[in-house]
Amino acid sequence: MARLGGCSLIRAALITLLLPRSLEECGHISLSTPIVRLGDSVTASCVINQNCSRLGLDAQILWKLGPELQPGGRQQRLPDGTQESTITLPHFNHTQAFLSCCLNWSNSLQILDQVELRAGYPPAIPHNLSCLMNLTTYSLTCQWEPGPETHLPTSFTLKSFQSCQNQKDPIPDCVAEDGQSHCSILRKHLILYQNMGIWVQAENALGTSTSPQLCLDPMDVVKLEPPMLWTVGPSHAAAPAQPGCLLLHWEPWKPSLHMSQKCELRHQPQLGGANWTLEGPLPTKTLQYELCGLLPATAYTLQMRCIRWPLPGHWSNWSPSLKLRTAEQVPIVRLRTWSRQRPLDNRTVDVQLFWKPMPLEENSGQIQGYLVSWRPSGQAGAVLPLCNTTALSCTFRLPSGAQEVALVAYNSAGTSHPSPVVFLNSTGPPLTRLYTMAQDPHGLWVGWECPNPQPEGYVIEWDLSPPSPRDGNKTWRMEYNGSITGTLLRENIRPFQLYKISVTPLYKDAMGPTGHIYAYSQEMAPSRAPELHLKHVGKTWAQLEWVPEPPELGKSPLTHYTIFWTNAQNQSFSTILNASSRGFVLHGLEPGSLYHVHLMATSQAWATNSTGLTLMTLPLEGSELPILLGLFALLFTVICFCGTAWLCCKPSRKNSLWPSVPDPAHSSLGSWAPTTMEEVRMSPLLPQLRKGQWLGLRDPGMPPITKITVLEEEEKKLGPWESSDSSETCLPTLVQTYVLQGDPKAASTQPQAESSTSDPVLYGQVLGSPTGPGHYLRYDSTQPLLGGLTPSPKCYENLWFQTSPLRSPVPSDPSQEDDCVFGPLLDFPLLQGLQVHGVEGLGGF
Repeated sequence: MARLGGCSLIRAALITLLLPRSLEECGHISLSTPIVRLGDSVTASCVINQNCSRLGLDAQILWKLGPELQPGGRQQRLPDGTQESTITLPHFNHTQAFLSCCLNWSNSLQILDQVELRAGYPPAIPHNLSCLMNLTTYSLTCQWEPGPETHLPTSFTLKSFQSCQNQKDPIPDCVAEDGQSHCSILRKHLILYQNMGIWVQAENALGTSTSPQLCLDPMDVVKLEPPMLWTVGPSHAAAPAQPGCLLLHWEPWKPSLHMSQKCELRHQPQLGGANWTLEGPLPTKTLQYELCGLLPATAYTLQMRCIRWPLPGHWSNWSPSLKLRTAEQVPIVRLRTWSRQRPLDNRTVDVQLFWKPMPLEENSGQIQGYLVSWRPSGQAGAVLPLCNTTALSCTFRLPSGAQEVALVAYNSAGTSHPSPVVFLNSTGPPLTRLYTMAQDPHGLWVGWECPNPQPEGYVIEWDLSPPSPRDGNKTWRMEYNGSITGTLLRENIRPFQLYKISVTPLYKDAMGPTGHIYAYSQEMAPSRAPELHLKHVGKTWAQLEWVPEPPELGKSPLTHYTIFWTNAQNQSFSTILNASSRGFVLHGLEPGSLYHVHLMATSQAWATNSTGLTLMTLPLEGSELPILLGLFALLFTVICFCGTAWLCCKPSRKNSLWPSVPDPAHSSLGSWAPTTMEEVRMSPLLPQLRKGQWLGLRDPGMPPITKITVLEEEEKKLGPWESSDSSETCLPTLVQTYVLQGDPKAASTQPQAESSTSDPVLYGQVLGSPTGPGHYLRYDSTQPLLGGLTPSPKCYENLWFQTSPLRSPVPSDPSQEDDCVFGPLLDFPLLQGLQVHGVEGLGGF
């Protein structure tokens, strides 16, 4: 960058040496007009002379209006070798701007020439032309309104002629200063008492305008200077002004002493928002005036102005202000009084007197104080003052026989008419009931029940309890309607303050006893809640207690308590207690846990929280943990046992665990006729049964199965489970067939092959031998004795059978443990009524 900068400097120096003049002198701008109407078009051309053309400056000429480039320039080379660029600005909306002709030279815009363009409006016609004759300078001053802003330098010239009809004798023009819209014609150019023509001419670069001609006599437009107001000083000769009146003087402007004129006076009380009041015309011969009808003891501002009369002229300006104060007026009031008496001894009573001033007129005069006096009986003309105060109450002592005192209001002008105060005796009946209730924070309703006879009126008094020295006297009101039973108190009622309200009935010549009641217009919330204390704590409980706060004046009574407690997991719990509660026990706590507790006391006004209490429950001891674990284990065992028994013993539950096979002992086999024991052919292999054990094993109430047929096969070697000397031999897998008889009693006489309604119903037949595998054949029967195709049961299972899908017998595995644990085979009730055929196959019995 340093090298580039050096090269630019060298190049600029070479150009400077080659050019006889600077680059800015190469071009020149020509304008159609430098000042146009705002919004009109402007045409400009820029010509670069031949000296610059010889240097080969063929770059494009650019135009700038202010800081912005303007497109649309048309550039051409003229026959004389110069270059010309022309541009037209169609809408020139600037009041003032610079138009520049530039050339792009050395990578920067070089300004060849620059001109100023201005735009605005032609001047409007001046209006409201008026002239005043000043008698101080004896010059005629005219003023006008110039009209809207033109944005161009505009001159205003006051032109005048000595005649209104022609313009032969012109008066020298008066050119107003810049920004001014008035001009004065000197006295030496004026001809008094003769009409002259005057107008105003406005002119700028875009045009000229002239106001309408004004024809006038300079002496008809005379404007006087204001007079000077002053008041009469105190003197013995002058009578004092009446109350509500002001006496004032003025001095006219000296050049107008010999002119006939009239004047006006305006006054304004120095009170907020007061308006001016106009008085006039005033007499001009006496040069003084008494202004009445004003407020007493009030300061006023007064101003005055004058005009030639009856000749034409203009009002002068208002005079400088004069401030005066009206005199005091005797108070015109009626004093309403109320008194209380308290005997001190047999000869003296203490009297407390209250009063209220009631103005009888709108302007009754200010009161500066009150005077209480007593005229003793028997002393003609003697008046003893008792109180002289500015307050609305007074306490004094009188003899017991005094019945009346006088009360007057006074100020600097005098005293009001005296108001007699007659003391009443307390011999009337009292009020039967007095009550109060709050209407709002600034209102209290006090009510009562009228006694009999009905009073003529009531006096209601209310004051803070205890009385506040800052509030002064108590507030009271007198009701003259004896039939009312209550009134609303709003004067000097504030919330959260205790008021003592007194009501006294008034009768014709007496008054009744005063009733008192205390009330709040609005009560505050309790200042604090009771403090929580921990009395006892256990593993899962904590006992809390608190001492209620004593009642406070101005505090709303409590309505309820709310206890909040939070555990270490930030879980919150709460409960609501009545306002008479003194304690509470927290239950359901966790042993060895931390809790935060606080109490909230709530009233009708608000709620207040107590300070927080943090407690920790007792942890579980080491000896208690095994006991609890044992109890939980025992409870779990009992629940499991009961559930198992319930599932196993209830039939509806057993069916859901395994198939329900009918018990032959409790099925329709019970209707079978038992077979006599003589029909049973016992096998010689059952010596123990012949000895009488069979009879002992048989259940006489169990219906027997009639017959079992054994189909023999060739003998095979007995297996280990076919031992004949065991009394606990189990029933082998190849059980013989059994049939159901139609008539149990005829089972021995009916042939087996006989087909009738009593034919035996064959359920199944087992073919085989004790030593070899057997074959099971299923018969189509509708009796629900047997289930599906099932394998042979073990000795501790129900009798159920199983076979392969091809009805091939299932061989018994000698390796399986088929030892019977239930005793002899005939212990089964199904076998107690069987008739056995083929005793050779019953070796297992």
